[in-house]
Amino acid sequence: MSTELLKTIQGLVDPILNDSGLECVDLEFKREGHDQVLRILIDKPDGVSLDDCINVSREVSAILEVEDPISKAYRLEVSSPGLDRPLKRAEDFERFSGQSVKVKTCTMIDPDGRGYKRKTFRGELLGLTDEGICILQTDKKGGKVVLPLSEIAKANLEPEF
Repeated sequence: MSTELLKTIQGLVDPILNDSGLECVDLEFKREGHDQVLRILIDKPDGVSLDDCINVSREVSAILEVEDPISKAYRLEVSSPGLDRPLKRAEDFERFSGQSVKVKTCTMIDPDGRGYKRKTFRGELLGLTDEGICILQTDKKGGKVVLPLSEIAKANLEPEF
């Protein structure tokens, strides 16, 4: 799906979510098997209920039916981000400071000078600095690393059990 189409859909979805006190965590449109799936992950500070998902799905379906931005058949899924919530925006890295995270970078980097490059970093999210996100690593050597936002390919909360 083109970036423009995602922006169009985001523009249709955001007012619905804002009216309900919800935020859009992620919006994706992709092929899964033989189907096209439009997936919307929603959240709010005290968590998302099944009723929230049902209501958003109903309202989004109606607006997408009227506006018709997607020309092909698709399945709409509205859900909570779950325990492994993706972190997408700079604000997410501030909001979830103190939580455990798993971050994958776009390229192999050695931000702590250990002498080997890698793409996966795990630890406690310490927040956002001018240079990027700061993580206190939980591996054997530990230590803080700062990863530039431009290098982040994927970041998720990592539930602790």
